[in-house]
Amino acid sequence: MNLPNYFLADLPPEAALASRMIAEACDTLKRNREKFLASRSTEDVVKILCEVAADWLQPENKFRRFALASAPAETGFSPPVLARGLDDFFRRFTPANFQALLVQDLGATDAKSFWRGPRLLAHIAAGNLPNPALMSLTLGLLTRSAQFMKCASGAAFLPRLFAHSLYEADRKLGACLEIAAWRGGNLELENALFAEADGVTATGGDETLEKIRARLPLKTRFLGYGQRVSFGFIARESLREEAISEVVARAVDDVIAWDQNGCLSPHVFYVEERGAVESDQFAERLALELARREAAEPRGNIATEASAAIASRRVMYETLAAHRGDVKIWASQNSTAWTVVFEHDPRFQFSPLNRFIFVKPVADWTAVLPGADAVCGKVSTVGLAAPPEKFQELAAHFAHWGATRICPLGRMQNPPLMWRHDGRPALGDLVTWVDLE
Repeated sequence: MNLPNYFLADLPPEAALASRMIAEACDTLKRNREKFLASRSTEDVVKILCEVAADWLQPENKFRRFALASAPAETGFSPPVLARGLDDFFRRFTPANFQALLVQDLGATDAKSFWRGPRLLAHIAAGNLPNPALMSLTLGLLTRSAQFMKCASGAAFLPRLFAHSLYEADRKLGACLEIAAWRGGNLELENALFAEADGVTATGGDETLEKIRARLPLKTRFLGYGQRVSFGFIARESLREEAISEVVARAVDDVIAWDQNGCLSPHVFYVEERGAVESDQFAERLALELARREAAEPRGNIATEASAAIASRRVMYETLAAHRGDVKIWASQNSTAWTVVFEHDPRFQFSPLNRFIFVKPVADWTAVLPGADAVCGKVSTVGLAAPPEKFQELAAHFAHWGATRICPLGRMQNPPLMWRHDGRPALGDLVTWVDLE
């Protein structure tokens, strides 16, 4: 598929970017915003976003077909994994969901006299997942902001396709977007961008965020989303023979979504003891389901370093399992496609990701919190499998402890449109409020 040269990311790889090009692009964006976006109704923007999303959900859509055909090479994900991720993302784009988001964060759908969005938003996007970048563009349009998205080198493919689909649906809207990619740490290009932006959002490691914050003018609003981790908890009431297949399937959904590479992906499943199905049996069934799903939704190709990290962890746990009865391991043969480690140690373990999951038995939820205290304040999502009355009780405990999102197991990587990222309002943090007296 040959895309027209609408964005800087469309330039050939050999084309060198310069600070002057960044400044000129920002100036154009600001002018286009005043002409095409600033006075546009929220209803009109939502209509375009919903139409574009509906197109992306159609199998024959040219952007979707191009994305899936190029998935392994361009994104690192297999076509089935990417298709599931795109479907989960774009299904959220409904008029009712946008209405709920706008009312939740801004109080009204078109209260332009009470808030204003930035003239120009700059986004520094991480390269591990496409969804945060696509959502950043979406939220920026709702605040009627022109947007310059800087992608990690080699990670502009899906944001670029999304921007092209918006441009095709509405050229004036598309003219308020810019997509570019370069290696992080290019101070010349980034300083040119930061000098023009009214607001900057960034996703990445905490150290990276601090460096960006330190380089921004004092007047520039900064929203940083740092590294977060997530885990699941399976209550003993859910470990019934008649229900276990569904619980295992939902747990595997969370592991294979985006190949476990997001902040919402589980590292550990804590399993409450004294269920009809024992915790080690849950781990074994999890392994069987991961093996089965690998055939239909294979993990994408990963870097040699990532594969080596998985292999190294496997050797360590295979050695422990050979000498201790409280450690077990199940793993894919002749590949690092999936790994399940069962161990009694309740301490939270960082997974090497790419479908490597820990299962840890606990007496009850009170044993989870001391074990996870090392990541308290860094936990995004807790996925729960529990009956309704216990779900609410557990949710209250985990929320009080520090988690910012609690959801049913199977939906960890699929938050609703109204999700408050890291506990903060998605739109509310972008706008400036104006009090009328």
